Amino acid sequence: MAKEPLPSEDAGPGTGAASEVADSALAEDAQPLDSPGKHAVSVLWSFGKCLCASLAVYLAGYFGFSLSLVLLCLVVYTGWKHSRDGKKARLQRAVYFLENEQDVTTTRVFRSKREIPAWVNFPDVEKVEWMNKILQQAWPFIGQYLEKLLVETIAPSIRSASAHLQTLSFTKVDLGDRAMKVAGVKAYTEHDKRQVILDLYISYAGDVEINVEVKRYFCKAGVKGIQLHGKLRVILEPLIGDIPLVGAVTMFFIRRPKLDINWTGLTNLLDIPGLNAMSDTMIMDAIASFLVLPNRLTVPLVANLHVAQLRSPLPRGIVRIHLLEAENLASKDNYVKGVISGKSDPYAVLRVGTQTFTSHHVDNNLNPQWREMYEVIVHEVPGQELELEVFDKDPDQDDFLGRMKLDLGIVKKAVVLDEWYTLKDATSGQVHLKLEWLSLLPSADRLTEVLQRNQKITVTGKTADPPSAAILTVYLDRAQDLPFKKGNKDPSPVVQISVQEATKESRTAYGTNNPVWEEAFTFFIKDQRKQDINIQVKDDDRTVTLGNLTIPFSRLLSSPELSMDQWFQLDSSGPASRIYVTVLLRVLWLNEEAIPTSPVSPLPGEGDIESEVSPGTKVSPTLNRPDQTSPDSGFASEGVLRIHLVEAENLIAKDNLMGGMMKGKSDPYVKIRVGGMAFKSQVIKENLNPVWNELYEVILTQLPGQEVEFDLYDKDIDQDDFLGRVKMSLKDLISAQFTDQWYNLNDVKSGRLHLVMEWVPKVSDPTRLEQIMHYNSLQSYQNKIVPSVALLFVYIERAHGLPLKKSGKEQKAGAELSIKNVSYRTKIANRSTCPQWDEAFHFLIHNPKEDTLVVKLSHSWGQPLGALVLPVRELLDEKDLVLDHWFTLDGAMPESEILLRAELKLLDSKLAQCSDSATNAEEVTDIIPSGEAAAETNRELRHRNVPVQGSEDAAVSGKSQVKLSVAYSSDVNRLVINVHACRNLPSFSKDPPDTYISFILLPDKNRTTKKKTSVKKRNLNPEINERFDFDMSLDEAKQRCIELSVKNSVSFMSREKELIGKLQIDLNQLDLKAGLTQWYDLSNEIN
Repeated sequence: MAKEPLPSEDAGPGTGAASEVADSALAEDAQPLDSPGKHAVSVLWSFGKCLCASLAVYLAGYFGFSLSLVLLCLVVYTGWKHSRDGKKARLQRAVYFLENEQDVTTTRVFRSKREIPAWVNFPDVEKVEWMNKILQQAWPFIGQYLEKLLVETIAPSIRSASAHLQTLSFTKVDLGDRAMKVAGVKAYTEHDKRQVILDLYISYAGDVEINVEVKRYFCKAGVKGIQLHGKLRVILEPLIGDIPLVGAVTMFFIRRPKLDINWTGLTNLLDIPGLNAMSDTMIMDAIASFLVLPNRLTVPLVANLHVAQLRSPLPRGIVRIHLLEAENLASKDNYVKGVISGKSDPYAVLRVGTQTFTSHHVDNNLNPQWREMYEVIVHEVPGQELELEVFDKDPDQDDFLGRMKLDLGIVKKAVVLDEWYTLKDATSGQVHLKLEWLSLLPSADRLTEVLQRNQKITVTGKTADPPSAAILTVYLDRAQDLPFKKGNKDPSPVVQISVQEATKESRTAYGTNNPVWEEAFTFFIKDQRKQDINIQVKDDDRTVTLGNLTIPFSRLLSSPELSMDQWFQLDSSGPASRIYVTVLLRVLWLNEEAIPTSPVSPLPGEGDIESEVSPGTKVSPTLNRPDQTSPDSGFASEGVLRIHLVEAENLIAKDNLMGGMMKGKSDPYVKIRVGGMAFKSQVIKENLNPVWNELYEVILTQLPGQEVEFDLYDKDIDQDDFLGRVKMSLKDLISAQFTDQWYNLNDVKSGRLHLVMEWVPKVSDPTRLEQIMHYNSLQSYQNKIVPSVALLFVYIERAHGLPLKKSGKEQKAGAELSIKNVSYRTKIANRSTCPQWDEAFHFLIHNPKEDTLVVKLSHSWGQPLGALVLPVRELLDEKDLVLDHWFTLDGAMPESEILLRAELKLLDSKLAQCSDSATNAEEVTDIIPSGEAAAETNRELRHRNVPVQGSEDAAVSGKSQVKLSVAYSSDVNRLVINVHACRNLPSFSKDPPDTYISFILLPDKNRTTKKKTSVKKRNLNPEINERFDFDMSLDEAKQRCIELSVKNSVSFMSREKELIGKLQIDLNQLDLKAGLTQWYDLSNEIN
């Protein structure tokens, strides 16, 4: 766009003076002309304000308010006034700028002494004055539409939603005279021929006024003035050959827009410092959840469009961010008011759109090493940026250390970026990032290669998640003919999609059995061989399942282009129930051809003398190398303490109600401290006899004076109440090897704790492996811990023949050892091609046949020097399960080697030994009354030759069970049935069920043979202990069959499930004279 010639530089001051005169004239226009009458009113108004202030001070003294309270009120008022005046000033400046944009811009240009020719324009971002004129012309009519929408649609909806808001009304809706402006538009047409991408730079500083009133509470609130600035991306796709030429319009903000709101009425409180930032942030969060990437607003213009794919298209790619290190950061931790300069405790915050990651903080270091990896989804390129900020961790408010931004389009072009970036807004500091662009491949040809690459990547950090091999996108479209609820009522379906441990949930489609969702979900896939896609359709209360579907990854991998787009029949649902789902798998591929190859390191000198590589740089002499390691005598002396936290009983009730008038219960949990480590159990709500059934394993060195401490607390909102303590000597536990007993709680009136603890024996017999793994696979604990099979000890002594740096200098080598998500690092050795560490490490092994030890060598945790991959299964074929020799390093020089010792010790629990020996049954009968381990061990011996429906080993798998005693008393000719307890009962709502048991002696169905226990409130493991006698002969008893039901006591109108489980026992199959006490499995039947 052509511009008029600008004046010469000499005109600059005059223009500046004219601008100042204009500014003063504007200020004068904003104030009314003084007159004698108005002057008198002004004097009276000033006198009234002084009188009110004096009156406030008088009242404060009269009522005896403290000085601190008065000062606090003044501080709050001053902050509110300052914040509100600041908002008004910003709004006035923005309005003045928009109304006088040309004059202000010209003035700024002259003041900076720049001359721009008249023919200069900016073709990258085009001005659209015609669009602004249309908006300005249509703005009053847009205001009329908004007023109609608020008054006729939104207000009635709010009034019907809450009884407290039945008197709500919008008293004023005025969008003002200032329309929203589009400062510029940038168009992209080169990416896809079937779409047009527009970036609209939105600027709105309006005098909007919206007032709302709730007459019932005499409450008025509103907004007067809004500023909104941001970049709105509009995508027109797909382009079609028919009217309206565009299939849909998609809109979203690439980054959060800037928002400033001027509140009125009761909402004036939101202008108080602290609350103003909070309120604006909450509103921005609401906008972000709707209109900021990855969220999009899609408006279809034609029918039969796949709206879910438009709202959530496949990402452009994945960027793998390696946050490596920083250097020369600013020092913020100063002491003695800055006299003594300290350091900083830096951490980094990374953002890409709504994806945010925070690194761990490094204490007292201006050159921190993070070595963390993150994977981010890139939806839009160009446009999305990586934002990184570095902070100093402090107890109160963290100090800012610098920031940097990087357009991810640069990463896409470069594929791999390994650079140092200077931090902005800071006196000094650089951050080292390595960024990799991962393309999305619609073929599984390279999947095996990707998995092999990922195994070589060592991940550290707070989460330590392994790198992903693929991403999975599930487009959830609709379902048809879902089953009705009870009473033929329409369900309100919601879908839960699970891939391994990640679960995502759709919105709820209310009151329909033909729901339409049109949503998309994305998952990172670490290893497709261990994962399936599980889809469950549930009612909105999440207790009733309307159908489920499992899609194996093997089926997806065999599909064309790794995609499935079809109807799927739902299992456990109606005969015609089906769901339409589109599933897409894309392999994450790093194009290594674009990565520049590293220069070959010079070879070190050979022989027993030093060889010079470059001036001033020498290589350490090659020494005589030992054939095996030489660890100290304490190597591999650590052991494993296995702690089974079973239950507690008779705890103190701490949650009293109504000031102690009503006695409540407690919400107990346990803190375990041993060997410098701490563990915390789950909280059991409202239970004085909690059952935890949790397992913990600790690797400990046998040192004198060590104790194991158990502290019980009642979980509260403010401060947790103490419920008791148990302490015991580790030396005593090691001497006893195995203990299973109740411990009385100390420092409290009542309560005891049931613990099973074992110092697990270590063996080197590989023939015991299968039995140990089989026993461990049968164990089940509430905290999902699987007992370890073995303990791996690793002693890393030295390396030999490591490569030199490009400059010819020796490396500062360190070794990182990892198995799955557990990793350790050695110290960093001095510069040498033959570094020596002499350090020992240990790992808990859950599957020796699959676990792999990875050792990576690097220069100061940066440049890789070589790696060793050692499958643990190789030790199983060695004598005494030991490997001790030199290993060749991969990815290094041919002569690069590392000397280490790997020693495997199997953890052969006493319980696992007893489970294989029937002769020890009587000895194990009293072990773990809860049934987890001893149940499998003694089931056949305690109930030998008795055919039963259930067995105690079912408790290991989490099955619901009931414990019964059935016997016949010949002395009084009675059949005696004792109902003892239930365990592992399912919960169909947020609260445990109110359990009771009813049973009947078939074939009779009269009142004399139908019995019912009392109700046990809110308990998944209720203790019942009730006895029932039946007068009958032994022959009659043997002809009976017990039909038992475990039920949830619910009201007539409740929607909760009543039947929990059922059981039938044929008494003819039992030895009634001898009697039998046993746990029985409950069948999962639907009422």
